[in-house]
Amino acid sequence: MAKAEIKSVEEFDQFLKTHNDNIIVVHFWASWAEQCQQMNEIIDELSKDSKLFPVKFLLVQAEELPTLAERYKIESVPAFVFIRGSKVVDTVLGASGAELNRKIRQYVDSYIPSAPQRMKELNEHLKDLINYDKVMLFMKGTPAEPRCGFSKQIVAILNGRSAKYGSFDILTDNDVREGLKKLSNWPTFPQLYVNGELVGGLDIVKELEASGELEQMLPKEELLEDKLRKLVNKAPVMVFIKGTPDGPKCGFSRQIVKILNDSGVPYESFDILENEEVRQGLKTFSNWPTFPQLYVKGELVGGLDIVKVRLPFHPYRSLHT
Repeated sequence: MAKAEIKSVEEFDQFLKTHNDNIIVVHFWASWAEQCQQMNEIIDELSKDSKLFPVKFLLVQAEELPTLAERYKIESVPAFVFIRGSKVVDTVLGASGAELNRKIRQYVDSYIPSAPQRMKELNEHLKDLINYDKVMLFMKGTPAEPRCGFSKQIVAILNGRSAKYGSFDILTDNDVREGLKKLSNWPTFPQLYVNGELVGGLDIVKELEASGELEQMLPKEELLEDKLRKLVNKAPVMVFIKGTPDGPKCGFSRQIVKILNDSGVPYESFDILENEEVRQGLKTFSNWPTFPQLYVKGELVGGLDIVKVRLPFHPYRSLHT
């Protein structure tokens, strides 16, 4: 687990005890601050970097856990505290992704764990990678550019089955490459995993394909139109906004949330800033180019201007039941 969201002081203190040898980077943030959201996106990317496996990222909402904010003298957000051995070793104040990245890599470069700790951390990292997607392929190169014939063949098989899968290029990280051989007791690559379990290499995948078993094992890539249809029907009243009802990230979204809240109508929301595919897909799906968008029983009502006009006499209360 490279990243965790902390909900209590007790959980935080326990994490420090059990990860005493790690480099822990604590992000003190607030949901209403756009800069914090941007830094969380940077942390998401950093947490996926296999070279940073000694680092554990903790997210702490400063206003929800003021005891921790006071403990580390946090006066503004975003703020980052570097901890090792339960001691503060560094800080980064403000939304400087470049500075955060520089300092993290500086500490990783000088990181020397004990041998047992190093093996424990590597195994944890390997398990995180194996479970990163329901289907994970460890190969030489990438699906777009395989760098050996075996990897190229297994990619062709998976793509031919429209499989949804993640991949890892073992040529970029020798620790992962050698560690996987020992962890799974499988000496060669590519290696295919489904739900965290090793399926095997190319020969086994070929056998499963020939028998028809592979088809049953692999989750299919859901069509975007089907995904959008499910989303707009997720609740009787669905609003697609920038941000969340508690933390809107644009004035139009803030206004439509206020209108819905004042109306007393139960509704659910989707943050289109969290998913660019959904954001762009909805524009085409409903032939409506802007956000927010409000749907009732899967049908588009419109944006803010339409909702302002229709809400006073639109029969929402009967529609959502």
